[in-house]
Amino acid sequence: MAVASMCTVQLGSALTVPLFDRLGALGTGGLRVGWAGVLLLVLVRPRRRDFTRGDLLACTVLGAVTAGMMLLFMLALAHLPLGTASALEFLGPLTVSLYGPGRERKAWTAAAALGVVLLTEPWHGGLDLLGAGYALAAAACWAAYILLTQRVGDSVTGLKGLALSMPVAGVVALAIAAPVLTARVSWPTLWIMLGLAALSPVLPFALEFLALRRLTTSAFGTLMSLEPAIAVLIGLLVLGQTPDPAPAAGIAFVVIAGIGATRTGARSAPTPSHAEPAPSDVLEPAPSDVPEPAPSDAPSDMPELAPRPSDPERKVSITHRGNAERK
Repeated sequence: MAVASMCTVQLGSALTVPLFDRLGALGTGGLRVGWAGVLLLVLVRPRRRDFTRGDLLACTVLGAVTAGMMLLFMLALAHLPLGTASALEFLGPLTVSLYGPGRERKAWTAAAALGVVLLTEPWHGGLDLLGAGYALAAAACWAAYILLTQRVGDSVTGLKGLALSMPVAGVVALAIAAPVLTARVSWPTLWIMLGLAALSPVLPFALEFLALRRLTTSAFGTLMSLEPAIAVLIGLLVLGQTPDPAPAAGIAFVVIAGIGATRTGARSAPTPSHAEPAPSDVLEPAPSDVPEPAPSDAPSDMPELAPRPSDPERKVSITHRGNAERK
């Protein structure tokens, strides 16, 4: 799911670049996020009773962070090649992955970091500083997005959290982009942006949302090291942006890091607070060495005690549809 997400988001970004001349980077990003919010709201239809007050706050903050991440990346694409912008933005999840324990994970992180350096080629001194600044700001938003998405995904079932946070992102993005969209938008352009919003960010964000429910934060962050490499390839195929030998070597390093990340096990996730318990959630009481009392025909006034729902010997996994399973 994470790899499919990266492919669709980079393809959507590449197809968006030609619209910059018509709408500007900010206007293009605003329309994409706005349409994405509408699509998810209509398709998922989240309800108020599905969220606690804390969930609503987390989704609101996630929406604002999502808007910042997408708008800043669009601005970076106006100054940098797709592969370079994605490599700099990747520093966000890379920073998140540094907090994961284990020497092996540190090795994959180091390989990914070397790949990012080779992709950006800082020794040439030709890097657009304004574009790099936009990409690094998007990286900070991406790091926050990973942490907030995992928080929302653990407490809200399915894609309801995403369906609430994305409309918030759309409102924020359109409010920021409104001044540059005046008298620039035609009906054909609106329909084109609707299609691009379905391709990216709706599909990739939904895939990421589900992936984060099955992976640790560090594993997800390191696995996303594939994104700069995918961006370079799509930039070559769609936009004709040919990488130099050093960026090509960087692709090899980030791919190696991504393959290593797949060796990280899936994480144990808590049962969402609004999920209905499955039949298997009723746990069998642990066997006891104390002999059972002889059966009695006399009625008892004592209610039968149910086992505790939190058994430390059992792990909770989340299925693809967001239902809690204990095994």
